[in-house]
Amino acid sequence: MGCATCGNFRTSSLLLPWRPSSRIPPSSFPSNIRLMKFRRLNLVKHNLVVRNAFGFDENGSFNGFPITPNKLFMQETIGAEYGEGFETFRPDGPLKVDVDFLNDRLQEGFLKRIRYAMKPDEAYGLIFSWDNVVADTRSLKLNAWKQLAYEEGKEIPEDGDLQRLMLYAAADHVLHKFLLLWDESETELERLKFRFSELYFGNLLEIKEPVEGLKEWLDAVSTARIPCAVVSNFDRRNMVQALERMGLKKYFQAIVTEEDGMESIAHRFLSAAVKLDRKPSKCVVFEDDPRGVTAAHNCTMMAVALIGAHPAYDLVQADLAVAGFNELSVINLRRLFANNGSTFMDLQKQIVEKSPPKRKLTIDTIF
Repeated sequence: MGCATCGNFRTSSLLLPWRPSSRIPPSSFPSNIRLMKFRRLNLVKHNLVVRNAFGFDENGSFNGFPITPNKLFMQETIGAEYGEGFETFRPDGPLKVDVDFLNDRLQEGFLKRIRYAMKPDEAYGLIFSWDNVVADTRSLKLNAWKQLAYEEGKEIPEDGDLQRLMLYAAADHVLHKFLLLWDESETELERLKFRFSELYFGNLLEIKEPVEGLKEWLDAVSTARIPCAVVSNFDRRNMVQALERMGLKKYFQAIVTEEDGMESIAHRFLSAAVKLDRKPSKCVVFEDDPRGVTAAHNCTMMAVALIGAHPAYDLVQADLAVAGFNELSVINLRRLFANNGSTFMDLQKQIVEKSPPKRKLTIDTIF
């Protein structure tokens, strides 16, 4: 029943009951056309019943979460490879915002420079990725795969390396390789993807605890009056509710979500810098993915990587790699920018020391 309906969630809402025209009597239509009409109406009713049974509302979402399996399995683009940013709209027309533009326009004013000279920590901005940095979405996704495997009478391998591959592999690869569903039709695979999305978002609605050590770290940076932002590709309403359940909403002065319309990881980081009123070169990104670290560096931001989802050797390009938030202190932020002066990374001429001239030895001969 589910396989025939989940593939028609989008199309079924567009079907309208056919009304015969007053000019042409209904009896003039062939019987097969009338039969198709009744079948189509029954399919609409059938889809509505199944959607309500699964917890879908009239907008095609599950308990407020839009069911978009591609969002869970799609690998996002890094962005800002050449310093390009995003486009925003002003009353006088569109405005293209890139990395250099933000670093120039978000310079501190005279009074802020005086304040930051006395309290340098307040000049920084911290940007946290949602996945595996704020919330342990890795375990949520693994639990969703285990629940789906149990419903289908399959078993998930207990090997840790294989489970790590499941978390970052495409949905079709997981269904074929790990759940051994080779002979399923395309419609059945789509149903399994929707079911996995439903299980994942259901687990996300129940999350109440953040990543270990995060709350203590946010307490420390809040005491130092360092503004923080969280970025995600989920919708704002459910993101705010999740932060409230975990007791973290008070720590974040800015939230970047799906409604902001950012097209890449780097664009979300730049949007967070604008909302924090900090230039990108003064921001620190907390990530667990090498792609996020690359996006942070493309935005001239510092990157702190959390070891766990990826091993340490995959995070060597990060400015600092830690096993958890318990290893961090505010002094670590100062050390990240210790060598970052006004001439840092500027082209420098190599100074070649001139060797002293060689002395010529002469021999005086007296006769």
